[in-house]
Amino acid sequence: MAAASAVRAVGRRSRRLFDIFVAEVPWTVSSKELKEYFSQFGSVQRCQLPFDRDTGFHRRYCWIKFSTPEEVQNVLQKDSHILEGSKLTLRQQTRRRRSQRKNPSA
Repeated sequence: MAAASAVRAVGRRSRRLFDIFVAEVPWTVSSKELKEYFSQFGSVQRCQLPFDRDTGFHRRYCWIKFSTPEEVQNVLQKDSHILEGSKLTLRQQTRRRRSQRKNPSA
């Protein structure tokens, strides 16, 4: 029984992704371009670029997900990130457990 839970825990750790929040993304940049740019720092697992349903444009921010914390550090060590003439604002995303999130109805 303990061996099975240890295997599940290892599986969860291997699926964990490490995030960077990116703001000030130019309107003309696509998720594919973001993924290509950030892949120079490590293996990009996912790029989430949310769109506004009303305007059809993306919201000028995204999340980039990496496999390891070392890849995140590679990105954060660079002084500035510039895409299509615009300086991106980066912040390491910290995950909160649902129990730690503020209750919006309170």
